[in-house]
Amino acid sequence: MPIPTVFRVTIPCMKPLLLTAALLTLVVPEPALAQAGSRTTMTNTVFQLSDGFMMPYGIALPDDDNENPDDPRPLVLALHPGGSSPYYGTSFMASVVEPALRPWRAIIVAPDVPAGRWSNERSEQAVLALLEDVMTNHSVDPRRILVTGFSMGGRGTWYLATRHSDLFTGAIPMAASRGDDSLDGLGSMPVHLIHSPQDEVIPYGPAQETADLLREREHPVALISVSGVSHHNMGGYVEPLRKAAEWMWQQWEGQDPGQ
Repeated sequence: MPIPTVFRVTIPCMKPLLLTAALLTLVVPEPALAQAGSRTTMTNTVFQLSDGFMMPYGIALPDDDNENPDDPRPLVLALHPGGSSPYYGTSFMASVVEPALRPWRAIIVAPDVPAGRWSNERSEQAVLALLEDVMTNHSVDPRRILVTGFSMGGRGTWYLATRHSDLFTGAIPMAASRGDDSLDGLGSMPVHLIHSPQDEVIPYGPAQETADLLREREHPVALISVSGVSHHNMGGYVEPLRKAAEWMWQQWEGQDPGQ
């Protein structure tokens, strides 16, 4: 049976160096991606950059997503850890992010890293172009746009959050190094860190120090210490991510007028 291919033509409106006039969407029916009994459908697809590079990504849509402008959905950017298998972003989304954030009925986008790591300009601009396309084609609540990731993806979470507080309204870095990113770039964005004191790859101490520093600044921040979980056990982060998501939602509701 041939694989159905859908071509969609879009008109660039921002970031003209990255958006292309044609977006190739390859819809691959994969029963393994379906979440039995859930309200989410996942699809593997491809985003084409202006230089011809094809960036694979997965997208999860709630089954009741009807692109109704009166019912916009939260948008989540999920950044996978180090790895290079095809649609690794989708695997990370399906195993960690989607189960934890399922109550949100969010649109979740999980690209494969296009340039080795998330914390560089090429990956940054490619991801921003992808998000713009998703926001053009789906009804997204601009008050609820989260970036989250694990390990290398957590590093990318810090990188993007501190540079694009005009786009992202929340960040949840997991098992992550902040690097030298300035916290000043966060603006008032709520940040929830998740890290294990037993992480043998990325030390826990800097995460605690960052949380303490943000608290001193009276910045909205929280930290979950995942006790007894090694760096290589991403499954141990699902429940903490669910709790962090509850906290983030409370932060957003507190910022919404009339709620």
